[in-house]
Amino acid sequence: MAAKTPGLVCAHHHLYSTLARGMPPPPKTPTNFQEILEQIWWRLDAALDLEMIRWSAMLGALEALESGTTAIVDHHESPNAIEGSLDVIAAACAEVGVRVLCAYGITDRNGAEGAKRGLEENERFIKAGGNGLVGIHAAFTCSDESLRSAAALADELGVGAHIHVAEGVGDIEAPDRLDGLTSDAWLLAHCVHLPTNHSLRGTILHNPMSNLNNEVGYAKPARFTNPVALGTDGIGGNVVESFRLAYVMQRSVDVTCGPDTAWSWLETGWDLMPEARTDEVTWSYDPMDPWHIAFTPGIRPLEVKVDGEIVYTDGAPTRVDAAEVRARAAEQAERLHARL
Repeated sequence: MAAKTPGLVCAHHHLYSTLARGMPPPPKTPTNFQEILEQIWWRLDAALDLEMIRWSAMLGALEALESGTTAIVDHHESPNAIEGSLDVIAAACAEVGVRVLCAYGITDRNGAEGAKRGLEENERFIKAGGNGLVGIHAAFTCSDESLRSAAALADELGVGAHIHVAEGVGDIEAPDRLDGLTSDAWLLAHCVHLPTNHSLRGTILHNPMSNLNNEVGYAKPARFTNPVALGTDGIGGNVVESFRLAYVMQRSVDVTCGPDTAWSWLETGWDLMPEARTDEVTWSYDPMDPWHIAFTPGIRPLEVKVDGEIVYTDGAPTRVDAAEVRARAAEQAERLHARL
């Protein structure tokens, strides 16, 4: 008998980055995290339009579904296509059959007006009934006024905020600048350079593959008293893969640990998007036990039900044509890469 679990939750994703694969090289090779942001990601997000965002989100949602992930906590930025962007992402995920919790990451790096428009997009989307949080890029790209405004909007709307915290050394002042603004509903992504004894409230979102890829360090999330959840930071939607890497990363600094801690971080995703608990994934491997999964590559879903509906079976989604999604996404990737 095949093993079943609830649908998995990717607690930190950037669906807009799906089209980045194969992008042309940056003007110069980045040598640190700040240059990676400036030479790659901030150039890419500035080139996005709504059609690119749609197919990037749809492909990202499809790939999540193909790995047993039925719910995505997304953090979005597209400074030249802000208005309506969260609706586009939500609609794309719904078309595939994947749940999404949206946020637009406000920033002052494009001026105070850009930050204001980002706040307005969060407010508009949530007030219209969208499933969302108030997004903030990071403290180091926001003014104190923007940070306070975002926190106030989150309080007013009765939601949390989703923000990158101390991912690189350039954001080490984040805990001081965010002191007094956070709540238990906040999502704090990365926290690599966050002090163990800090005052920030919220759930820490651990992204081991991204942190390795960007050479920002290992967050050692077991040291925090905050809840910890697992994300991918835009490198696909495979949470099982993220769990396996999170375990070996923890093991690399503590040989006494087992995979149960990393599995508990995966389970925290269900606290962030509890509706995923009602979804059902039938897996190719049995048992879906942390000690087995940690050492068993190639585990894949055989069937996925979301809200009682079969949205994936026999290696294919039921709501969309996977080949068409990939073809249309490839077309948009060509447009995006040409702009770069």
